[in-house]
Amino acid sequence: METLQILIQKSVGVGAGISIGTAIGLLIRRHKSGNTNNLIGGSIFVTAAVFGMVAMAVMMLITYLGGM
Repeated sequence: METLQILIQKSVGVGAGISIGTAIGLLIRRHKSGNTNNLIGGSIFVTAAVFGMVAMAVMMLITYLGGM
């Protein structure tokens, strides 16, 4: 369990950065075109959160395989 906590702490910045960047990008796109197609649940914030979680999981895997 301690390993999981360490991996989360090392990877949370990447997940948060991807979430914020995705949310800003999608907000700009929606305001310019009004298009909400291809969003998870029709929500920018849900889509950004999913991208952030995926990025965090990938970073945790890379960190774990790299020997922390």
